[in-house]
Order: sequence, then structure tokens, then C-alpha cells
Amino acid sequence: MKRSLLLAGLFGTLTALAGRDHQPFGGLPVMVEKANADENGKAGRAPSMPMARDPAVAVAEEYEAARRKGTREAFELFIARHGDDPLAEQARAELKRLSR
Repeated sequence: MKRSLLLAGLFGTLTALAGRDHQPFGGLPVMVEKANADENGKAGRAPSMPMARDPAVAVAEEYEAARRKGTREAFELFIARHGDDPLAEQARAELKRLSR
């Protein structure tokens, strides 16, 4: 009997010392909830991942970088990475121009 009372008292003391700023059962710590809240105190949405870039734009930027560099290696690398892209034909034409 004394042991169960001791354990209950110990558990109650630990619970009281933990306070409200620690993780409640089944949720985020209160400090995290407050950090995610907006200025009105309402819980905010979890941060989301940014939208993926358009692959065509990324390929076009890579082609422009190769064109600015203007070296055989830059065009060969672009063709190796994006051989099926329509810009690869332009890169091949640039390679032919460079070899003249």
C-alpha cells in the first residue's frame, strides 16, 4: 500500500514539475505549437515543401549556361545529360560550329 502511494505521489510530482511547456500526450510540445501559431494565436499550418521547378526551364537554363561558357566540354556535357531534349540539337549544331 505504501509503495503504490509513493509511486502515485512521485508521478503526480513529476507531472506537476513538467508544466504546460512540455509535450502533452499525443501532440506537439506547446512551444512548437506557439511557434507555428499566427499573430491571432491560431495554430498555423505545418511548413510545406516548395513547388518543384519546371524541368523544361531547368534544361533551358542549363543550355544557356553551356552556351555562355562556349566550350566543347560544356556542350558535350549538356548533350550527355539531355540528349533527347530539342535543345540538344542546338547544342550539337554549336559543337559542329566549334569544330570548324
